[in-house]
Amino acid sequence: MIANMAALGAALCWAAGGLIAIGPVRVLGSIAFNRVRLTIVATALLVATTLMGGWQTLDAGAALTLALSGLLGIVVGDMALFWSLSRLGPRRNVVIYAANAPLTALLAYALLGEALGPWTILGVALVTLGVMLAVALRSGSTHSWEAIQGSLLAGVSVCLLAAVGQAAGSIIAKPVMAAGADPVASAAVRVTTAALMFTAIGALSAMRGGTAATAGGGRSDRLLAGLFVPRGLTPKLMLQIAGNGLLGVGLGMTLLLVGLAHGNAGVVATLSALSPVLILPMIWLLTGQRPSLGAWAGAAVAVAGVALIVNR
Repeated sequence: MIANMAALGAALCWAAGGLIAIGPVRVLGSIAFNRVRLTIVATALLVATTLMGGWQTLDAGAALTLALSGLLGIVVGDMALFWSLSRLGPRRNVVIYAANAPLTALLAYALLGEALGPWTILGVALVTLGVMLAVALRSGSTHSWEAIQGSLLAGVSVCLLAAVGQAAGSIIAKPVMAAGADPVASAAVRVTTAALMFTAIGALSAMRGGTAATAGGGRSDRLLAGLFVPRGLTPKLMLQIAGNGLLGVGLGMTLLLVGLAHGNAGVVATLSALSPVLILPMIWLLTGQRPSLGAWAGAAVAVAGVALIVNR
């Protein structure tokens, strides 16, 4: 029950976070957006872990494993996820990203020996089919959030790469969490690793794209300023980024790790993939435009798959 409730909570956090993120991502780009939000979340998690005494549950090996999990699940996964978000919009993005559920279930079976029974296999198939239906029968909405920017194929492909990164990150973290690692401390290691990596990526990008040096070190000053305060960042966007980070990364990731500590990785991933179902009424409420029947049909099939997995 703890694992199931934690996974459902993560799904809710990710659905709401996806809606908050769409504006900042399209203004700042995925790398700058992730750099700012992960820095905020890493700071909060480091403080929380220190105050709660969670560091004592991690040894060097566990910390390195979680760092690798963060590189795949957050750096690779989030770079791809938010790149595709800016191209596809939140509904399509979250629906496609739900493919991480069957991928995690298959990897858990292959690498961790978590057996898949007949009902689980059927449930995974239904979840996958639901994702395909929701993408194929996409909405004809004209709201700006639903607009496709650039190639649809590229957006879908990169979003699937994000799903693979998330699945791999979860599988790598699973043994550490099952051994009793503190979820907040584990999230702190993963997020801090990712924040440092995005900062390094941002610094390299700024150095390559910098203008000619000016007297008095002006170029360095501009690069440093642009690294921590990206061009286009406003107080409103900062609040949106902080909200997305604390909700989607801080709370959502911690809940996912709680689920992995107490339950089957495939089941936890599948329940957390309910984000497509949760985001549809959210978009309807916020935009006033009903999602298409195809989106609802895909979500319904995915829910049926989840029901089979949970009740296997």
